[in-house]
Amino acid sequence: QVRLVESGGGLVQPGGSLRLSCTTFGSIFSIYDMGWYRQAPEKQRELVAVISSDGRSNYADSVKGRFTISRDNAKNTVYLQMNSLKPEDTAVYSCYSDVLRSLGKREAYWGQGTQVTVSS
Repeated sequence: QVRLVESGGGLVQPGGSLRLSCTTFGSIFSIYDMGWYRQAPEKQRELVAVISSDGRSNYADSVKGRFTISRDNAKNTVYLQMNSLKPEDTAVYSCYSDVLRSLGKREAYWGQGTQVTVSS
């Protein structure tokens, strides 16, 4: 019914950049918040960035000034521009959408995750 698909991950050297994208497909009336989490091996899942339906955003302290989240409501797509990447940014990045499917049916959905590896 609803699924999210991420893309843009890969291997990059320290100091490099990547842009992740995530599109929500399916039966959708509207989307509230959209955002990105990441999880590195042996670590807890961390909220990286979130953006509301009207474009307000928040970031983890560890990525402020380096990452930028944005969204295109017409395309049901959220982006994460990652600059000045560090090895500690290495993780699986997953997007989520808080979806209003229809009246009274609000559910959260997750993408499958995309690997970001920052290494020389």
